[in-house]
Amino acid sequence: MAFQDAPIRRKLMTITLATSGVVVLLTCAAFLSYEVFTFRQTSVRQLATLGEVIAANSTGALAFDNADDAAQVLTALKAERHLVSACLYDARGNLFSRYPATERADEFPPAPQLDGFSITDGYLIGFTPVVQVKGSQRLGTLYLKSDLGAMTERLHLYGGIAMLVIVVSFFVAYILSRALQQQISRPMLALAETARAVSDRHDYSVRAAKHGADELGLLTDAFNHMLAQIEEQNAELEKRVRERTAELEAANDELEAFCSSAAHDLRTPIRAITGFTDILLARPADALPADVRHHISQIHDGSSQMSQLISDLLAFSRLGRQAISRETCRPELLCHEVFKELESERQGRRVEWRVAALPQLHGDPALLRVVFVNLISNALKYSRRRDPAVIEVGVVRQADEAGPILFVRDNGVGFDMQNAEKLFGLFKRLHHAHEFEGTGVGLATVRRIIERHGGRIWADAVPGSGATFFFTVPDETEETS
Repeated sequence: MAFQDAPIRRKLMTITLATSGVVVLLTCAAFLSYEVFTFRQTSVRQLATLGEVIAANSTGALAFDNADDAAQVLTALKAERHLVSACLYDARGNLFSRYPATERADEFPPAPQLDGFSITDGYLIGFTPVVQVKGSQRLGTLYLKSDLGAMTERLHLYGGIAMLVIVVSFFVAYILSRALQQQISRPMLALAETARAVSDRHDYSVRAAKHGADELGLLTDAFNHMLAQIEEQNAELEKRVRERTAELEAANDELEAFCSSAAHDLRTPIRAITGFTDILLARPADALPADVRHHISQIHDGSSQMSQLISDLLAFSRLGRQAISRETCRPELLCHEVFKELESERQGRRVEWRVAALPQLHGDPALLRVVFVNLISNALKYSRRRDPAVIEVGVVRQADEAGPILFVRDNGVGFDMQNAEKLFGLFKRLHHAHEFEGTGVGLATVRRIIERHGGRIWADAVPGSGATFFFTVPDETEETS
């Protein structure tokens, strides 16, 4: 997990431990560096002091050229366990005596070098002049070679102490950070949990717990105040929605009652008009003048159209309140049934009827039947001037669509796509009534049914070359009004 995605509790502890660790490491490194520096200086001083003592004790042996005394003086260096070797050079720079006595002569420098001490190749090496009195004639030179084992032992000791300090410091820092980080993480986690509860459950009544009066406490107060305002606004909004819904339902009930009453009141005189015109038209042809019969026929057609329009409007108004019952439907079977029912619209015509293998749909069978009745009826109506008329029902699939796309195609008169937006509007017609009958309600009904199923409908056409109506019915959708 990336650090920026880690919980804030872990971030705080990581930052605390990292800061403490860096400080302790730098402190220990500085301490060890200082210890190495001071120990080297101390070792040099101690070896220089030892060299001065041995040189002072060796003046007689060199002055009287007594190698045995010189060897005995050097033997005293056994007490120094880190001293590797030592030797005396005479005034001419020749090797006079060595320690240990068994050491080969080529293990020592062939001649004395400059006085002083230095660390070379992991050893502390020094040359000390042998004189009786400072400033007098030089009798020889003392060579001392010491290992750095003492420094190594000391570094191991201090390194162990430093590691122990680091471990203890990390443990103490962890305990303290675990206890103290809660002062910051607890109120922030409370805010995060409250925000998650609000987001998941949409419950604005929850409140974040306050854990202090610092900046996080002020943030908690501001967050709780915001939740209180949202809760109050939601309550007011829900109240208004309930009121508006009740008003809308009441208005819809009143409108539906008015429509039913108006339809009943309108149908009564229209039925009377239709009935009287039927009686008049039923008389022999020579009983009425031709122009009178023509006028009566127009009155009969108008009253019949008005009756049909009233029925369509009532069906359209009830559609928005009708519950959708989703079942598995076989659109291929529905199309054949609808085509058979529309036999009267294709009498005396040649109609080529083509239905492809259609996938099953999950929708309301009664409402989907209304869709196919309107689309197939329109296809028959607008292709009546074609011989033969070709009506095709099929399916296509597109990657950007959730389900199959069904279509109803004809080879009729078509229409101009510039007027396509008018197709599905109530009372919107693209052809004159004397050319093709209709109330202008059918396609509006189809669109409402398809949209209530969560789908969409559109058309494609070319004037004089027919039209195609496409629609979708998703398998799983939420009903919309």
